[in-house]
Amino acid sequence: MQRVTIVGAGFAALTAVRTLRRLKPDLEITVVSPRPEFVYYPGLIWVPAGLRTGDDLVIDLKRFFGRMKATHCAAEATGLSDGGRVLETTQGPIESDGLILASGGRFIKKLPGIEHAIVPCEGVAAAKAIRDRVRAMDGGSIAMGFASNPNEQSSMRGGPVFEFLFGMHNQLRKEGRRDRFDLHFFTPAERPGNRLGPKAVDGLLGEMKRCGITTHLGHKLKGFSEASVTTEAEEFPADLILFMPGLTGNAWFDNTDLPRSPGGLLQADAQCRVPGFERVYVAGDSGSFPGPDWMPKQGHMADLQARAASRNLVAELDGKRPTAGFRVELICIVDTNDSGMLVARTEKYNLVLPSMRIFHWLKRFFEWIYLRRYH
Repeated sequence: MQRVTIVGAGFAALTAVRTLRRLKPDLEITVVSPRPEFVYYPGLIWVPAGLRTGDDLVIDLKRFFGRMKATHCAAEATGLSDGGRVLETTQGPIESDGLILASGGRFIKKLPGIEHAIVPCEGVAAAKAIRDRVRAMDGGSIAMGFASNPNEQSSMRGGPVFEFLFGMHNQLRKEGRRDRFDLHFFTPAERPGNRLGPKAVDGLLGEMKRCGITTHLGHKLKGFSEASVTTEAEEFPADLILFMPGLTGNAWFDNTDLPRSPGGLLQADAQCRVPGFERVYVAGDSGSFPGPDWMPKQGHMADLQARAASRNLVAELDGKRPTAGFRVELICIVDTNDSGMLVARTEKYNLVLPSMRIFHWLKRFFEWIYLRRYH
């Protein structure tokens, strides 16, 4: 029986499990991750306002793995040997005939004073910390921002910061406390959210102005303190800092001979293959893929890459040439807790629809639909 190992338990990894099982029912599948659980990161934006508890976004995967007839190994990957045929883990080596690396990215935490900032998409604990800090505040300054990987500008995830920002504005307004808080948005980019398209950037900046959010754009970040954010141009107060650093590859990649991109991610081709390694694929935030500079780091893109990687790996296992590619597609709803702006972008069009209440409920409905398959 042929064996495939998948590293990770996020969007790309679970989509790979489902796709592999559908395409090759007799395949032996092993999933390697620290815990058999899936965290639905897009829902973290609703934790500060109490629309989600945080714990309800953590899905136990034991039943899903049982249905998929997949074996879960509670371990962390530590290296790779035998040309990719052996994955080294904290629980010992795992041999396989094919490998899909979907272990996500790692935030770059090199900025001085970054320990004073909360990285909102690090997980449920971070979202709860934001919720508790804001509840305890009588007023003050809240600063939110993001940056990219300096060696690979596309390796970033800034979208959720917009959602935390507008969600916080609406939350404080509904609580009758907005006038006691100053909200700041900061980023080294002059046109934040540019991968969403020019019209979307104009809409986001216009909404910040309407909401009375102070912007600090186009200047390199120098660091944080307990009560401030410092850029090359200024220093401004911040009693609470939310910051999304750029992304790079997992630390354990350093223990392998896998080819890396300038930003430290795993190099991939248009079929999601890792060059120079037979039947080794990458999907999601772990990889650096050919495509336009606006290619997003988001769950939807990870799903598309995982499907392509799985189809190509099955083709190779069957002695065929891997030819499946993935379409580059950005689809997101920039949510504000009670409404949302819809953005869709492909290489042929860029659609931006203004903020409407229906899009908030559409995002919540999509969450329900998406998570049903894993409950």
